[in-house]
Amino acid sequence: MKLPTPPVPKALRPSPSRPGRGRDGKNGAPPAKPTGKENAVEGVASAVGWLDERTGATPFLRGFLYRKVPKGTNWFYTLGSATLFAFLSQAVTGIFLAMYYDPSPDRAYDSVQHITNEVWLGDLVRGMHRWGATVMIVLIFLHMGRVFFFGAYKYPRELNWVIGVVLLVLTLGMGFTGYLLPFDQRSFWATVVGVNINGTAPVLGPYLSDFLRAGPEFGATTLSRFYAIHMLLIPILIAALITIHLYLVVKLGTTAPPWLKAKLPEPLEKERV
Repeated sequence: MKLPTPPVPKALRPSPSRPGRGRDGKNGAPPAKPTGKENAVEGVASAVGWLDERTGATPFLRGFLYRKVPKGTNWFYTLGSATLFAFLSQAVTGIFLAMYYDPSPDRAYDSVQHITNEVWLGDLVRGMHRWGATVMIVLIFLHMGRVFFFGAYKYPRELNWVIGVVLLVLTLGMGFTGYLLPFDQRSFWATVVGVNINGTAPVLGPYLSDFLRAGPEFGATTLSRFYAIHMLLIPILIAALITIHLYLVVKLGTTAPPWLKAKLPEPLEKERV
């Protein structure tokens, strides 16, 4: 004898499927597969999240990118960023030139001619590096002029001003050491004159000249000394000081233009009136 099946409560009964409705609830079609663009965006987001979870870079980037700037900020404030871009351009083009340059007295000139005349886009890269050095020097002078005339070197930014002066000296030194690298008649004798001028400085002048020449006279190791200073020593110092410089800019902020006067808060303004 078959026992009767107990009735199922209404709350537990499965709702009947409506006609024309599928698993995704739209016209009986299966769920849509994500597109290639959606997969790419999700992959990038996952990679960024994975990197941020392990480095904790979000607070630093938020403070660096999303910070308050004073009223009246204009295009004069982009000279520092332009100088940084010029330095990065010099670094990238210098790396490509170093792949073909031979810092030996017998082959330096021939390697430069090879880069200019035979390497694909070598003339363009060398021109960018050569004229980029001049552009970087001009930009750093304009940037320091803006800082000086806007009074941005005053308290509490004195240290950043000193770092900027050192960066200016290093930039000039990088241009001076790079001038010898083509090793033609003009660059050789111009470097001889420059080193002799350095030697006239009091106390440290003679030692500096001997350091640059790698000895008492110009010799086979002078070019290698200039190449090492130009390619390794000065760029590393510049990169380190730029990092400190940017940190202080973010920490201390920028100054308003001198033609804008600071206004007191409204309660203090009313008390003064």
